[in-house]
Amino acid sequence: MRLATFRFRQQAPLLGSPVDGQMIDLHAAYRMMLRERGETRADELSAAIVPSDIIGFLDSGERAIGAAKEALAYVAKLGARAAEEQSLAYPADSVKLLAPIPQPRKLLMVGLNYRDHAQESGNQIPEYPTFFMKGAVCVTNPDDGIEYPKVSKQLDYESEMAFVIGKRGRHVPKEKALEYVAGYTIVNDVSVRDYQRRGQWTMGKNFENGAPMGPYLVLKDEIPDPHVLDISCFLNGERVQHSNTKQLIFDVNYLVNYISECVTIEPGDVVSTGTPSGVGLFRNPQLFMKPGDVVRCEVAKIGVLENRIVGE
Repeated sequence: MRLATFRFRQQAPLLGSPVDGQMIDLHAAYRMMLRERGETRADELSAAIVPSDIIGFLDSGERAIGAAKEALAYVAKLGARAAEEQSLAYPADSVKLLAPIPQPRKLLMVGLNYRDHAQESGNQIPEYPTFFMKGAVCVTNPDDGIEYPKVSKQLDYESEMAFVIGKRGRHVPKEKALEYVAGYTIVNDVSVRDYQRRGQWTMGKNFENGAPMGPYLVLKDEIPDPHVLDISCFLNGERVQHSNTKQLIFDVNYLVNYISECVTIEPGDVVSTGTPSGVGLFRNPQLFMKPGDVVRCEVAKIGVLENRIVGE
C-alpha cells in the first residue's frame, strides 16, 4: 500500500492512497464504511483508527494499516464514480501532493553511506555511520520549487532512499529492525557546498527547501527488501547519479539498531540513508544546480521526486 499526504483545493492536508488514477481519502472512506455498517460511533472510531494525518496514522500501527485496507476495499466495491460523488476519492490530477511526512518527528540524514560516494570524495570506508539532522523547514513537497540561495552558487543534489519508522522502540536488534520500519520514500538531500565545506555541515545542509520528499510513503508490504533498489538522479534529463541500495555501507537494519542505541525511535521519524556517487561537487568539471533546472530523483518501487530550482 502507498500512502500520500495531499490537499484538494484549499482544504486542510489529508491522508490518502493513490489507486487507479484516484486519490482515496482514507479517513473519509473508513468513516463512511463504519456508518454503513451501523456503527453509532463512526466519527469517533475513524478519527482514532484512521486519522487524517500521517503521524497519527503511523501511531495507530498495524490496526490503522488493516483498517485502511478495509477502506480501500470498500471504495473499490463502491466504484470510482460513486466514491468521487461522496467525496471519498478525487481524480489524482486534481490534488496537490505534499511531502508524505510533512513534519517528521526526527529527520536524520546519513553521510558517506555508499561505497562509490566515499571513494569519489577521497574518504576511507567509515567504521561507523555519520549522522546529521535537517530541520522541518527543509521539508519540501514534490513539484515545489527549491530555492537557489542568494549567497551561494554551489547548490548540489543528492538522491536518497529514506525509511520511515512505524513503531516506537529502543535498543532494537538488527534482526528485528525491519519490524520497526513502516515503509520507504525518496529524499533529495539538497546541499550548499561552500557553506558545508566551511565546517558548517548543519548550515550547509539546512537551507530552506533543502529536503524535498516524496512522492509517497510506500509501505514495506510492497518492498520486502530495501537493499536491492536502483537509485538515480537526473538533472535536466541527464542522468548524473546511478547506483543500487545494495551498495549501502550501513544497511537499514544496521541504522535502526545504531540510532535506537542512542535515542528512542518513533513513528514518523525519517532516516535518509545517504547518496551514491555522481554529486556535482566531485564531478570534473563541477556541476551545480541553477534557477530553471529540473532535478529528478528516482528509486525503484518507490517512484519519482521532481523539483525545479527557483530564485530565492
